[in-house]
Parts: sequence; C-alpha cells; structure tokens
Amino acid sequence: MRIGTALLVLFLLTLLGGTGWFVFDGMTAITDAEVSTHGYIAMTLGVGFSLIIGVSLMVLLFYSSRHGYDEPARSIRNGDAPPPSSTSSPR
Repeated sequence: MRIGTALLVLFLLTLLGGTGWFVFDGMTAITDAEVSTHGYIAMTLGVGFSLIIGVSLMVLLFYSSRHGYDEPARSIRNGDAPPPSSTSSPR
C-alpha cells in the first residue's frame, strides 16, 4: 500500500472515531431530557419520509439510467440520425 493511501485511510478512520466519540458524548451528556410521545412520533415520521424519498430518488436514478434517459441530447438538424430504438425489431 502506498503512503498516500495509508495516510488517507488513517485520516478517515480518525474522522470516524471522532464522530463516534462526538455522538457518544452528546448522547450521554444530558440524562434528564425526556422526549414526549409526540416527539417520538414526529421523529419516526421524519425518518420514514426521508427513507421513502431517498429510496424513491435512487429507484428513479437507476430506472432512467437503464432506459437511456441519461443519454446526451443530439441535434437532428446537423444530420445526426437518432439512435435506433431498442424496442423495435430489426427488418
């Protein structure tokens, strides 16, 4: 492994450890805070809707990529013929 790759992995692991420590410290710093039932419902709905939107956007991304909607635009005026459709049968 090259030295640059090793330093990058070390840096990223340090960031991961720091993030874990920050989360642990934040979760254990305040012990007397209580979350109401409405808070748990709001948090559950927020996480659920975020997951639904994220998954839906990824599905649309893969669908458009597989069906050719991500191809660059072509000008027909310059003599470029449109690409043949994959759904039509050859004659």
